[in-house]
Amino acid sequence: MSRAFVKDDDSGPEPIVPRPVSEAPNYVTPRGYALLDRALEAAQAAADEREVQYYRQRLNSAIVVQPSIRVKRVVEFGASVTAHDAKGASLTIRIVGEDEADPAQGLVSWDSPIAKAFTGHRVGDRAIVQRPAGPLAYTIDDLHYE
Repeated sequence: MSRAFVKDDDSGPEPIVPRPVSEAPNYVTPRGYALLDRALEAAQAAADEREVQYYRQRLNSAIVVQPSIRVKRVVEFGASVTAHDAKGASLTIRIVGEDEADPAQGLVSWDSPIAKAFTGHRVGDRAIVQRPAGPLAYTIDDLHYE
């Protein structure tokens, strides 16, 4: 019988393989920071050391970006943007940190192609999103910060 798939009992516990962490700056909204903190608490309660390590690292590296008090007229981190394409289809997104991103809810990472396309633009500007299926132009209808 081959011993290739038999674990030796004296080898000790399996080492914890850390979750991969992005090399990009860890920008977060105040809401995103609170979500990371709650996720850390949940991981600690579940005694999930892998998740505890991940969330501690993300909280320690977090750069909280507070929305400016002044009225912003340019799309930046934290902006909620409503736009439409040439066919009139509407799109609403909010630019957030990587851990807060949830595209199905309209929350996109600041490092995503769509966020990069909108960043720096104003209401009325056209933003070209580079997609695998080809570029798609959007006209920005509204932007605000929460």
